[in-house]
Amino acid sequence: MFHIIILGSTGSVGKIALSIVKRYPKNFKIIALVANSNIQLIYRQCIEFSPKYVMLNDIKSSEILRKILKDNHCSTEVLFGLDSLEKLSNISSVDYVISAITGIAGLIPTISFIRKGRKILLANKESLVSCGKIFFDEVKKYQSQILPIDSEINAIFQMLPKEFHTNLGFFDLTKIGIDEITLTGSGGPFLTTPISELKSVTPKEACRHPNWSMGKKISVDSATMINKGFEYVETRYCFNIEFDQINILIHPQSIVHSMIHYVDGSIVAKLGIPDMTASIHYSMFYPFQYNSKIYQKKLNLKKTQSLTFIEPDYKRYPCLKLAMEVSRSEKQSVITALNAINEVAVSAFLSGKIKFTDIFNVNDKILEKINFQEPNNIEEIIYIDFESRNIAKRYIDLCN
Repeated sequence: MFHIIILGSTGSVGKIALSIVKRYPKNFKIIALVANSNIQLIYRQCIEFSPKYVMLNDIKSSEILRKILKDNHCSTEVLFGLDSLEKLSNISSVDYVISAITGIAGLIPTISFIRKGRKILLANKESLVSCGKIFFDEVKKYQSQILPIDSEINAIFQMLPKEFHTNLGFFDLTKIGIDEITLTGSGGPFLTTPISELKSVTPKEACRHPNWSMGKKISVDSATMINKGFEYVETRYCFNIEFDQINILIHPQSIVHSMIHYVDGSIVAKLGIPDMTASIHYSMFYPFQYNSKIYQKKLNLKKTQSLTFIEPDYKRYPCLKLAMEVSRSEKQSVITALNAINEVAVSAFLSGKIKFTDIFNVNDKILEKINFQEPNNIEEIIYIDFESRNIAKRYIDLCN
């Protein structure tokens, strides 16, 4: 039985993970759930899964939840604050932690568990993107282990020999003849929308992904394709490969999740239906291949009419181009800043403060204004993130 903690249990990844726990109750025990402030959902999760602890990011929500659980005779202990995070990270019986908090908010909790040598199932790509090499330096220093949940990165992980899995971020792919990696992306909901109309799209339209069911922030990132730019960084550090060895292609069907290119010219690809359940299920049972009937449908190639691949149009996806250019600069301070600025810009778009096309404008303009020293540790990463957010918020306020 796996004893697990879920960071971000009320988000899309967290809910899928709990659906797997529900289906296989003999295989999993929930030790703790961590969420932001969704009291109603986290209450239902506590009643259903009986975690020993639940931790909320919002103190008022914590107090309300504590009272509700007590009134309903639920023994789950409600925690709040950094001291409580330390308490959770010290629980020695935990087999792994699912890191699924959206955005940079997931960094401190994830690092806290890494520093206790815990195994991390990583869905929160922003933690890795914001820190780059520093992230894996922490993993190595504290003898932690990373298993990526993100579908494209997880696909690459699955295609690699198992002896490489325990040394993610440090092994040399050239030793097994790997020359390049190709990431695929659907192109989002605006793949064929006239570019002139993009300035008028609504948050609801941007969140209507053609293939995947995701949260609002990642849906918008998929629409701008900046998420693929961040996966570009994630791939670089997870698989210890140079940026010029990573390709990005638009694949509207979302059937081919990633491809590995070998020096002999051959390509190995991971195919499957576009459903995050597959990579989450694989990761939660790892290293065992559990015979699962959780999927309602499986890929049927006889019914797959075509698989198409397209070079990204950077006029349509300027955020992708920007993220790739920033990544190739190898300046971690700028990558960290872009991640922070983009979160602010996406939030402003979702709340109606800026247009969809302004997400790129905000990202681009703020990057021109900043000049941080290269970070040497997590604390300096957090400082760059904090300052970048403030600059972006002030810029957006001045423009409105």
